[in-house]
Amino acid sequence: MKRELKREQTLQLLLNTTREIVMEKGCTRTTLSEIMKRSGLSKGAIFHYVKSKDELLALVLHSSTEETDRRFNETIENGDRSFEGPMNVIASNLAQLMRANDPSNDIFRYMIGRSEEPFVQELLSNYYARTVTASAQWIERGQSEGVIPSSVDARVTAELFVLLALGARVRSGLPSLGESAIAPQDFGRFMTNTLQIPTK
Repeated sequence: MKRELKREQTLQLLLNTTREIVMEKGCTRTTLSEIMKRSGLSKGAIFHYVKSKDELLALVLHSSTEETDRRFNETIENGDRSFEGPMNVIASNLAQLMRANDPSNDIFRYMIGRSEEPFVQELLSNYYARTVTASAQWIERGQSEGVIPSSVDARVTAELFVLLALGARVRSGLPSLGESAIAPQDFGRFMTNTLQIPTK
């Protein structure tokens, strides 16, 4: 138990340090040396979790979806089986997708720019697949609780939402376009209208 807790704490330190440096310096100037220096972790400790900087950046990207998944399931396990409670967990993360200075958005754009490299391509494919799977599971959970219509195709709808989310991540890096006409609450409303059983 102590070993598992220590492992979790070390991983969290690694992820948090990487996020901070990406936020300050961007992905290109983020180095494993700087991460080691700031976190106090040795190269061996870091390589226990990842084999490269790219893999570490992908892990930071994945952790965002995993945190939403954890909070979503926790909300349901704590007794909130309504539509609104779990949906609010997902909606609370939508603003993050539209922030230019969010490290996850910076990481996604950085990796897209290097997607011709086979290893990066694989990392992006895994990220996309895991995100769609998690989104489909959220929809299926809502269907099993009777708060999302069974007529909703979970996989297709999940992929649509993920495509919109990834578009928002890319859009957040284009500040020259000015203020977006679409706010996080608009995205949330669209998701709600797509998933919720219409009231009579």
